[in-house]
Amino acid sequence: MALNNVKETGVLIVGAGPTGLALACDLARRDVRALVVERATTLFPGSRGKGLQPRTLEVFDDLGIVDAVLAAGGPIPVGMVWRGGERQGEHRMFDTPEPTETAPYTTPRMLPQWRTQEILLARLRELGGDVAFGTEVTGLTQDADGVTAALSTGATLRAAYAVAADGGRSTLRRELGITMSGETVDPSPVLVADVRIPALDRDHWHMFPAAEDGGPYTAICPLAGTQHFQLTAQLPAGTAPDLSLQGVRDLVAARTHLAADDVTEVRWSSDFRPRAALADRFREGRVFLAGDAAHVHSPAGGQGLNTSVQDAYNLGWKLGAVLRHGAPEALLDTYEEERLPNAAQMLGLSTRIHRGEARRGEATRQLGIGYRGGSLAVDAREGLPESSEALRAGDRAPDGPCGEGTLFDAFRGPHWTLLAIGTDTELPTLDSELVHTHAIPAYEPYGKGLFLVRPDGYVGWAGADARDGLTAYLARCGALRTS
Repeated sequence: MALNNVKETGVLIVGAGPTGLALACDLARRDVRALVVERATTLFPGSRGKGLQPRTLEVFDDLGIVDAVLAAGGPIPVGMVWRGGERQGEHRMFDTPEPTETAPYTTPRMLPQWRTQEILLARLRELGGDVAFGTEVTGLTQDADGVTAALSTGATLRAAYAVAADGGRSTLRRELGITMSGETVDPSPVLVADVRIPALDRDHWHMFPAAEDGGPYTAICPLAGTQHFQLTAQLPAGTAPDLSLQGVRDLVAARTHLAADDVTEVRWSSDFRPRAALADRFREGRVFLAGDAAHVHSPAGGQGLNTSVQDAYNLGWKLGAVLRHGAPEALLDTYEEERLPNAAQMLGLSTRIHRGEARRGEATRQLGIGYRGGSLAVDAREGLPESSEALRAGDRAPDGPCGEGTLFDAFRGPHWTLLAIGTDTELPTLDSELVHTHAIPAYEPYGKGLFLVRPDGYVGWAGADARDGLTAYLARCGALRTS
């Protein structure tokens, strides 16, 4: 995509990783002009973020790519522990609950990050968007009306807002002067590589514990939909990883029963040092941080890519409401309000899992993430049960039956959804493009009443009657246009 003639856009997105691509898809379906610039000449080639949690699958369902994701990926393999070249038995890293009426996706799926990005890019192009590869932001200024970015192509781009989705070493974050606070999770570096090993079976996630407890670990995981494995190998502190083909071969031969020549290809390799760090703020004027630019973490628990995609999902509808529907600009303040605490919780969870202090389970599936107590969570009902499990404003809206389909079918798309559940209370006349209304019988996961579901699938407002503040809430969020 050439940039020579591009002079302005609604949103400039810096970085074509999962965060930037998901945000671009969400904005495109809202008819918000967005430009994604990526300094690399191609999509990221590695498997790095390979686990997709159930909540992210729900996001991908809404974005129209879940079928492609499920077809390309596969289940998380059962672990197989090896010692001395002998199989010691299977190891299950987490429980696998069955799908339910309220949650159609309950177990993580395996898909290498490069494939997830390919699917997102294909969807973006279907929606009329694209990525400017080989293009870097070399300078950025902002004023009361927008941002001005100098690009490495020589072009100057004007945008209403910009989003830094350029990874943990974000250039844009540093230019904004936003610092990150955190800790080293583990001083030992980790080598990660995508390798081909035809001699190894693809039915298990192969684990090779160190000869002594506390020593460096090695794991080789088959990557669904490919002929490759992801190799992860912890190295002694102070070691400089050898990322070459021969270096990877020698490591595999030293750590496993496999011979060096059994590694026939290294498709991609890298190294990292597990660290947990959180940006001090997620916004500076008209520029937002999202994904790894806002939070870096240990990969344990498979939370990072998922949290990053959900950053984009939270920010996308808010930018759309401000730019397309006249919502107050203050709505954008709720992005940091909602996402920064969730990112902090994710960092803590990932660190505890890395250190063996917590197990992968309900929390890592991310279906319990919500925004209770936030300024966009308004619950006007009285006499609610004291149980914390009862649905409240700010919670994820459960799936369930709705007419001939499901509630998720009703939610799918960039609109709001007003549910009248088990009630015949009078409803206001609303713009049917912005707010879809559905009346269904009483449904236990919700109870009875009116529930306004945000475009990102969370209950924003709940009440017994529309007079409990429904229209004021919609006006605040740019969804009140009356027909």
